[in-house]
Amino acid sequence: MTTTTTPPTTPTPARRGARRSRPARPGRVALYTGLVLASAFWLFPLVWALFSSFKRRSDIFAHPPSLLPPDPTLDNYTSLFDGHPFWQWFLISTLIALASTTITVVVCSMAGYGFAKYRFRFQNVLFNVMFSSLAIPFAVIVVPLFVFLVRTGTADPWFALVVPWVAPAFGIFMMRQFVAQSVPDEILDAGRIDGVGEAGLFWRLVMPLIRPAIAALAVWSFLNSYNNFLWPLIVIGDPDSYTLPLGLQAIFGAEGRQYDIVLAGSMLAAIPSILVFVALRKQLIDGLSAGALKG
Repeated sequence: MTTTTTPPTTPTPARRGARRSRPARPGRVALYTGLVLASAFWLFPLVWALFSSFKRRSDIFAHPPSLLPPDPTLDNYTSLFDGHPFWQWFLISTLIALASTTITVVVCSMAGYGFAKYRFRFQNVLFNVMFSSLAIPFAVIVVPLFVFLVRTGTADPWFALVVPWVAPAFGIFMMRQFVAQSVPDEILDAGRIDGVGEAGLFWRLVMPLIRPAIAALAVWSFLNSYNNFLWPLIVIGDPDSYTLPLGLQAIFGAEGRQYDIVLAGSMLAAIPSILVFVALRKQLIDGLSAGALKG
């Protein structure tokens, strides 16, 4: 007596298409609807500012308000470039942000690696003291920090805007957590057996493994430095050395509130932040996702 085995049937294209065309669940529809509404809510001010940068000042406050400029003009951008050293402010902000970000990434990566993979005396005490500094508001330390820089002769704007912020507690904590979870001790031990020095372990093994965390820290550090207003206001006295936030504030307060010119400058000022996010978006998402899954 023979038995026949019926081969498994593969779904036909029509059946697969029918499976894909099933109506979405109400919960997913509600989720997507909420995300679209939230995105529109957060994007609307940016869109309004973009269109308003091409409006005349009287049209910005026209009633009833309109999103599109009734009479588009480039006069706001022309006035911005002709009457103010905008590109100089732009260059200063960008260079300071890049320098601060580069040093911050290296210092925080080294410190996080040290806390995660080495054992030394008072390690937990030092880490807890460092982590506790997150609870100290910036307003509490701003005056003592400025007095310290003045008395030590290091109040030069280029030094004061970069060096005091190259080892933020948040960055060290984030890198320490990521190194501890993403860099197995076995890889480091294998490298030591092969004769790789401690510096080589860090640069050749650890840094490639923590690229997502580096990207997330770089975006965070760049935006913090680039958009900082209070600290540059304290340490910079020369208008020609202003950063972009200070320069736009100076434009806003000069000769009345020049909303039209400030909006034009704000749109141009947003370009570096957008470019940094676009360039590092994949690594940033990977880093945040990895941190969420491993945490």
